[in-house]
Amino acid sequence: MKRQIFTADHEAFRETVRTFLAKEVTPYYAQWEQDGIVSRDAWRAAGRQGLLGLAVPEEYGGGGTTDFRYSAVLAEEFTRAGAPGLAVGLHNDIIGPYLTTLATDEQKRRWLPGFCSGELITAIAMTEPGAGSDLQGIRTAATDHGDHWSLNGSKTFISNGILADLVIVVARTTPEGGAHGLSLLVVERGMDGFERGRNLDKIGQKAQDTAELFFHDVRVPKENLLGELNGAFLHLMTHLAQERMGIAVAGIAGAEHLLEITTRYVKEREAFGRPLARLQHIRFEIAEMATECAVTRAFLDRCIADHSAGELDAVHASMAKWWATELHKRVADRCLQLHGGYGYMAEFPVAKAYTDGRIQTIYGGTTEIMKEIIGRSLLG
Repeated sequence: MKRQIFTADHEAFRETVRTFLAKEVTPYYAQWEQDGIVSRDAWRAAGRQGLLGLAVPEEYGGGGTTDFRYSAVLAEEFTRAGAPGLAVGLHNDIIGPYLTTLATDEQKRRWLPGFCSGELITAIAMTEPGAGSDLQGIRTAATDHGDHWSLNGSKTFISNGILADLVIVVARTTPEGGAHGLSLLVVERGMDGFERGRNLDKIGQKAQDTAELFFHDVRVPKENLLGELNGAFLHLMTHLAQERMGIAVAGIAGAEHLLEITTRYVKEREAFGRPLARLQHIRFEIAEMATECAVTRAFLDRCIADHSAGELDAVHASMAKWWATELHKRVADRCLQLHGGYGYMAEFPVAKAYTDGRIQTIYGGTTEIMKEIIGRSLLG
């Protein structure tokens, strides 16, 4: 079915993204996976190409558009290229809104130009060794010392953790229990007491640096409080829908791409003297996956359009996130099976997609959390 949500401008942007990937990412990606980290040069190249800070006002060097369809194009093309390591979606769609909506004018002047140029790489530090989706379990704390905060604690599974020049840290700023005594503090590279631990060894997304972060009496200036004091819970809830949409878009794009390469493979691969595609079981497998992808695509495109218009709610974003990522997981497993032994070989795209995509049902809120959000909205 022909997609209805993109204009000629969006498709022109898609060609720009594809050209960027072919020139600045694909030739170097295997080396980045070996290194466990992407080159900072790629971030600067993305900035020069106008791929960073799409929603940042033009006065700070950004694209000046809040049209989420451009972000969807980026997510789709990076997924098709098998290049999640250069985490522009994290930078643009998850961290960007915190800076554009919560930062003071002084903070915007200080941070946004580098954010858009690729000179300033960002991360958000929420997850802790003992607290994942449960914000009430956060123990990292900041003590008020008049002109600064003293920050102590640790975070884990932080994407861009090694490269990041600016880290938005979720910290407890009041001794009261619960999730409502949390604030967002911006920790910058070079601050005394800010240390990075291991670049964690994951089963997939090898080029994406994911790190442990440690804070030992880090002196965070009061000027680095982002948003309202003790207001982090509301700030986080406000922007989670966009984060989940970005993951959902990558999920359906990944499933569709896997279906494409597997369809080609079963047409070419022969068994028992004829192409696999001639076997009824194979045709049924392809038919089922194609139908599931088509139905999911229709829902996701509606969600993309609604979000671009500012009309998508958290419940439908949660539906999109859990359904698209679980679909990707099922499709990846079935496509790998159809590739047989070749599907288990690391150099085959289906194997890489299988391991790279597995995290999608976990980060940004697990499938179980998404179902809980939906269930509460329906049942109270």
